Amino acid sequence: MYSIKDNQATKIEHVTFSQLGMNENDIEEILRCNINMLCDEEESLLIVGRQVKNEKNGRSDLTAVDNNGNIVLIEIKRDKKDIENRKEAFEFQAIRYAASYAKIESPDELVKLVYAPYIEKYKGEFEIGELTSYELGIRKLNKFLEANDVINFNEKQRIILAAGEYDEQTLSAVAWLNKNSVDMGCYKLTPYPINGETIIKAEKVLPLAKYTDYYVNLMDKTARYVSKREKTITRRVLPKIEDMLLWGAVKAGDVIKAKDYGAEAVLLKNGNVLAAPTKILKIERLSADDKSIPMQNGVATEMSMQTWLKDVYGWSSIQTYNFAVHKESGKTLSQIREEYMEKIAKETNDSVDQ
Repeated sequence: MYSIKDNQATKIEHVTFSQLGMNENDIEEILRCNINMLCDEEESLLIVGRQVKNEKNGRSDLTAVDNNGNIVLIEIKRDKKDIENRKEAFEFQAIRYAASYAKIESPDELVKLVYAPYIEKYKGEFEIGELTSYELGIRKLNKFLEANDVINFNEKQRIILAAGEYDEQTLSAVAWLNKNSVDMGCYKLTPYPINGETIIKAEKVLPLAKYTDYYVNLMDKTARYVSKREKTITRRVLPKIEDMLLWGAVKAGDVIKAKDYGAEAVLLKNGNVLAAPTKILKIERLSADDKSIPMQNGVATEMSMQTWLKDVYGWSSIQTYNFAVHKESGKTLSQIREEYMEKIAKETNDSVDQ
């Protein structure tokens, strides 16, 4: 990373979490509150547990449920030294915890064993009212599963490892597990001190992306998403809202609704939205560049679309394009994106055939 001042680049050296005086619990809390650091706008995650004890008194760091209804285990280590000093291998520890989650057969069981204790521990973060922790947990989890069209719950388990640094043995083992169909990912978290703040760069190390995931055809800004030979579109290359604005598929000033909710926001030309969080709002006046749009129940502020939708749904991470509805067309951004890509694919193929 570099800092630019007066056209002069100064390299910003990274530090370690140890040098910052941070321990594993500190990193765990950061990820608990910001799990979208380890996923993207194409995935929904609901954090349901922290430091969950299994039958052998082992404690898993974070537990989540993804938009496919699978339980996700997130294990965290501060650095390579912490990994190497363990008697048990980092990846094996995670596998052992994941195996215990494989025994959970229903949302009700997950709530009783994991989610209700989590809600009880973090009561201040939930609007619990007169409900018990179990009642709130089962409502929130069932709503999450229903919204994501989950039919089969916890058919398999996923593992995410997060660390400031990895040893070669861990990466080698995870690469082998990936090759043998074990869903395990490694994320490297690198802290940088910048202007009195700590910036954390989250980088996916494993599984490795295919070369085609990074392919860009500079002659056609849309060709990188489609190809006559390669019909499969990977998540890594799916276009984002900035691309959709550039195409004209959507435009600044359009109203975006939260799917199945009354919350609305205004799309800005930079891809962010103007919205008032946690309120069911009706927009009084639209202006794509106004930073303070009057609304029925408050004043909107600029934020990313994912931040707004996460706040509306109360999830840890959200499939932004599946849950953002373009008000004028009534279609989700995912549908609009898919239609546009299919159109470009057809035009590209027709051109090749000619």
